Amino acid sequence: MKFEVFVTLKDEVLDPQGKAIQQTLNGMGFANIKDVRQGKYFDLDIDENDEQKAKLSAEEICKKLLANQVIEDFKII
Repeated sequence: MKFEVFVTLKDEVLDPQGKAIQQTLNGMGFANIKDVRQGKYFDLDIDENDEQKAKLSAEEICKKLLANQVIEDFKII
């Protein structure tokens, strides 16, 4: 089963890299950019036929390795 995982900083956590990207875009003439938040993207291919079990594995992987749950959220698709 294939899953896409998006890991992003929580809204209340400052994102200096996103802010730098926003300022650069504004400097390039994209004045309508209000905010940029950066994150991480992962493709997971789990060798499991049961969708429920595969999704549980993906969640466990996110919680144990891919996302720092103190400052990051994750979304599995």
